[in-house]
Parts: sequence; structure tokens; C-alpha cells
Amino acid sequence: MSLIYCIEDDESIRELVVYALNNNGFEATGFENGEALFDNPIPDLIILDIMLPGDDGYVILKKLKSNFKTSDIPVIMLTAKTSEFDKVKSLDMGADDYIEKPFGIMELISRVKAVLRRSNRKNRTTKLIFKEISIDYDKYLVTVDGKEVTLTHKEFELLYYLMKNQDIVLSRNKIMNEVWGFDFEGETRTIDVHIRTLRLKLGDSGKYIQTIRNVGYKLGD
Repeated sequence: MSLIYCIEDDESIRELVVYALNNNGFEATGFENGEALFDNPIPDLIILDIMLPGDDGYVILKKLKSNFKTSDIPVIMLTAKTSEFDKVKSLDMGADDYIEKPFGIMELISRVKAVLRRSNRKNRTTKLIFKEISIDYDKYLVTVDGKEVTLTHKEFELLYYLMKNQDIVLSRNKIMNEVWGFDFEGETRTIDVHIRTLRLKLGDSGKYIQTIRNVGYKLGD
């Protein structure tokens, strides 16, 4: 049974989410802020509001993704913020999905199940090598010719996905679904920008990330 935490300061929404999750086969617990999050057992998924007392959702998300023990916990943002800026910011910081309030309970449950299916943390290949590029998922470490390369969370996930599918042409839609979790407006721009910055950070090795015209990208010779 998957353990899910709901971090939401609105008691009525928090109780509704926890009740719905518990009645759909999950073990759910709610917190009004993020203070208790790191003092409890590591969950399988976190549902996180942005506007919270104390540390807001962005601060909590950053703490989760920068901590080795919690970096691969799937996070769904559940928030009243509806701007594209907030959505893109959350996804680029490492969120797996973004649900706007008001929301439907059945849609929420469906999104939770989809994110848990995608995460599949236990079956992940942790170490991958392509040419001089090496990635260690457990250590969250990327090296080129033995030198560490610092990437953002999404750049790291993007490189990992490309390396896991070496020499396979990946469409933009597939990349968006696998790395960002779902489609949203402006997806092509988001992927292209991340590919561009990833190539720059990899230096000469960035040439291995090939653009396949009108389709997407692949990592290959």
C-alpha cells in the first residue's frame, strides 16, 4: 500500500484529499505545513500546496529535491495558482504533476495513480554510461571525463532518460510525458530550452544529443 502525504493548510481540503485517498486503497496522512515532513517515514508520493504558512511549497519542493534521501519522491502540486509561470516553475524544480484548484476527486486519484506508475523507483537502473558521460542516479551525480557536471533537477532527469534510451529517437511528446509527467502549453519551448542548456553544460559531449528534425531528440554517435 502506497504511503501518501498531503501538505495543505486548508483543513477542509486536506481532510477531503486524505479521506479520498484512504478510500481508494492508499495510506494517506495530512499535514498543515512542511515542518513535520522530514520527521516522518519517507512516503511514496507527496501532494503539496504552494501557499503554506512558514516555508511555502517552492521552498519545501527545493528541500525535497536537494536531499539525497527524498530527491526521487514524486510530488504533485495542488494549488490555487493557475499561471503558466507557476506551473513551469514547479515542473522545472522537479514536480511530477500540477493540479489546479478547484479540482475533481476522481481526477486527483487518477493523477496520483499515473504518477506512481511512472515513478517506479524500485526498478530504476541507477548507473548509466555513454562515451565519456556517466550518470549515477543514487548519488545524483553526472560526470564527463571524470569531472562533475552540475545540472538542475529536470536537466538531470532529461539526461537520464536520454541515456536510458541510447540510440532511440524520442519524440517531444514522449519526453514531455516521461520527464515532466504530462502535457502542458508551451511544451516544445520547455524541452528545447532544457536540451540547449544541457548541451552547453556537457561541453563537447553535448554533441551526442542529436536533434531529429520534426520529431525530437536522441543520444547517439
